[in-house]
Amino acid sequence: MRRGLSVALVWLSAGGALAADLPRAIQPDDFPVPGATSVLLGRDLFFDPILSGNRNISCANCHDATFGSSDGVSLSLGEGAHGRGMLRTGAPGQDEPRRLPRNTPSLFNLGAFEFTVLMHDGRVEADPTTRFGFRLPEGRFLERPVPSALAAQALMPLVAADEMAGHPGENPVADAVAADNITGLGGAWDLLARRVADTPEYRQRFAWLLGQGEPLHAIDIARVLSDFMAYEFRASDSPFDAFLRGDDRALSNDALRGMAVFYGKGNCASCHSGPFQTDHQFHAIGVPQIGPGKTHGPKTADHGRAAITNSPDDAYRFRTPSLRNVVLSAPYGHSGAFDTLESMIRHHLDAMTSLAEYTGDAALLPHPDAPEDMLGAMADFDEVLNIAAAIEIAPVALSDAEISALMSFMKALTDPISTTGRLGPPEHLPSGLPLDSNITPPS
Repeated sequence: MRRGLSVALVWLSAGGALAADLPRAIQPDDFPVPGATSVLLGRDLFFDPILSGNRNISCANCHDATFGSSDGVSLSLGEGAHGRGMLRTGAPGQDEPRRLPRNTPSLFNLGAFEFTVLMHDGRVEADPTTRFGFRLPEGRFLERPVPSALAAQALMPLVAADEMAGHPGENPVADAVAADNITGLGGAWDLLARRVADTPEYRQRFAWLLGQGEPLHAIDIARVLSDFMAYEFRASDSPFDAFLRGDDRALSNDALRGMAVFYGKGNCASCHSGPFQTDHQFHAIGVPQIGPGKTHGPKTADHGRAAITNSPDDAYRFRTPSLRNVVLSAPYGHSGAFDTLESMIRHHLDAMTSLAEYTGDAALLPHPDAPEDMLGAMADFDEVLNIAAAIEIAPVALSDAEISALMSFMKALTDPISTTGRLGPPEHLPSGLPLDSNITPPS
């Protein structure tokens, strides 16, 4: 039997949807086309600890190609820790770094034009009623236009104490953040921009972009960071993309069966729709709340989108992530509660039971605290009931064979270049600061 005919028969016998039910193929014009000068400048700053208050952590420490542009753990240890993944730990003789309250999201395709809402709770989003068109968290606002939500979001970790800024008394940037002095002259963003401008190589390279003598602003830094991320983490050449473009040999028979489940019986596409497999909306799916949480309610509660909109209807809703390169970016869920993709899939099939039976064993936590502490809200019976009451996805019955096929389809969403990144790290940093010893520069 010719393979083309075999593919069609597998698709039909699996109860596959009509072609009209599949998303369109990703197109080149879904993405911006940043200039090489900006991309390379953004790359250096992405890997340079100069953007952190204590000059000890870079964007790349938490968004590492080795871990699918995330950091490989459920909830990482923040600024002040050392190492990567499960080996991350605090430095001897220093205060214990705080654990971040949410899983580090991957960066794949976030530079595409349709991504206008970012972060688990959507606290960075396009808003035409807001000056310069993007709304940021309270106390932060754009002082100049930005080209995308990704550029706006790039400003946020720089002024987050546990992510990059540091804590009061450690450095002037951290002190400014603690005083809620973020914008304007002498604000945290301005202090970082001046620091970069005081580095001769950075000053010259920004002059090529902005014009000689033009003062550097934090927005300029955010722009080049977003240009790099949009280029480096673009993922649009997976086997599924090839299939959508007409290559019926691109997917295995198992992947085709999984595609039929995804767009049919599994009801996955009700949320994971469109070319990037996200509806960009917020849904409550009952992911167990582990770790310190955002302290929105009793103890370690995290109310998700409701903390942004102040609407009870949004309680425990979190943004639908894209599934591109999903097999690369474990753990899963806003709290990283599930260490494998299969466990995340099985949670979707019966969220209520999964939540009730969750023990914390499926989490990856570097340097774990006492188990009872890391269970967080799961140790609060009333809070678990609140999470359960908000669940909005209905149970779905899938056989082990159908789950296996679904996993095969998920693997077919991987762009091979994403395992290393398009450019990778630079050989040296203009600031003179050391490149993280765990990051290997190109040979």
